[in-house]
Amino acid sequence: MLTVWGRERGLCVKKVLWCLEDLKLDFERIDAGRQYGRTNDEEYLRLNRNGLVPTLIDDEFVLWESNAIMRYLALRYGPPSLYPSEPKLHADCNRWLDWSVGALWPDIVPLFTSLIRTAPDRRDMTAVRTQSTRLAKNWAIADEYLAGKQFITGDYFTIADIALGVLAQTYETFELDNKPVTPHLDAWYERISQRPGFKRFAVLPPEPDPTEHN
Repeated sequence: MLTVWGRERGLCVKKVLWCLEDLKLDFERIDAGRQYGRTNDEEYLRLNRNGLVPTLIDDEFVLWESNAIMRYLALRYGPPSLYPSEPKLHADCNRWLDWSVGALWPDIVPLFTSLIRTAPDRRDMTAVRTQSTRLAKNWAIADEYLAGKQFITGDYFTIADIALGVLAQTYETFELDNKPVTPHLDAWYERISQRPGFKRFAVLPPEPDPTEHN
């Protein structure tokens, strides 16, 4: 039995849930993280000493880190195209998985905090401009690589598209005036938005911030 610890609206958890949904796998999910707590409980820390979500349990096997979880699920339960083994395609898929963490994540997360969870009068707009400018540059890179392709590595949907797709969906919710023109990225986004996992999990809005009333 597959078990996922993590709230379904968390960005990293969404990736894993999307992957599970597309693979049509049955799983149990346990709310953890943010308003649900539990990540500092000894029960959870025995599974994941980082105290972060998501964590996957597959029988006796325990795994954390969302991209590692997707790699495992794709290798064990998915079609060969979801995480290809051919060396060049394998490297390309890993390139975009790593790029999503190294290039997009450092700006997506603080922008999410500023634009979604922070009142307008408390936002650091200088930081917002800097972060959104870097994001615009990086999304333009993805747009360039998507020219002539159906998906980020070519003709087949992979877990790299899931990793980028969750962040692209989040980026879509940001009200920014410096978003780049990205026709290839937009066409890709339209394609991935038809996936079952995108429709079920990627589109979930963030939870209300429990501190907003203060």
